[in-house]
Amino acid sequence: MTAWLIRILPDLRRRDVTRDLADPDQLHKRLMSLVPDDLGTDPRSRAGVLFRVEDTRTGVQILVQTRMKPLLARLPDGYAEAAVKELDGLLEQLQVGSLVRYRIAANPSKRLGKNAGPDVGKIQALRGAAAEQWWAQRAADNGMTVLTVSAQSQRDIRTKGGIRHAVVRFDGIATVTDADLARQSLLEGIGRGKSYGCGLLSLAPAGR
Repeated sequence: MTAWLIRILPDLRRRDVTRDLADPDQLHKRLMSLVPDDLGTDPRSRAGVLFRVEDTRTGVQILVQTRMKPLLARLPDGYAEAAVKELDGLLEQLQVGSLVRYRIAANPSKRLGKNAGPDVGKIQALRGAAAEQWWAQRAADNGMTVLTVSAQSQRDIRTKGGIRHAVVRFDGIATVTDADLARQSLLEGIGRGKSYGCGLLSLAPAGR
């Protein structure tokens, strides 16, 4: 199975761009327009749409990944500059023992157990060392051993439905322990909040 990665450099002078970036639900809708309609229930999962918004030295960029060839013509004229590349080569390179650089903006959290009293069953955001432990365990569950990690808290994502996603970006180096699991995690994402910019795992070969 292949996937496509789209690098979108939006024109921040446009009202529709600033509106999309300020509204997680609207941004989700905009990016879902890049895949075919009528995908049935859970179209995001079926199309494999994952994304991450990043602030860079040259401005904001949106990285979007999809398992369906993107329909870039659906972006409004002048909305952004966009470039696409296939990820076949990266997927094929992942082997047991491969050293990779990773980046993921995730929603580290846990569901509170019976000892939480009236808060039992609620989702609790994790920060600091607890968030790093969460990531190390999720990476292990998805075919990687974390060697180094840098964790940076990002702006919380708040949806119109009142749901808050606490976001932490993890960067570092890992070793691939299960290539199939690593490919699956790259294609399907990791953790909660995938519709709102969490879970996209970026991997690249790392020199020894």
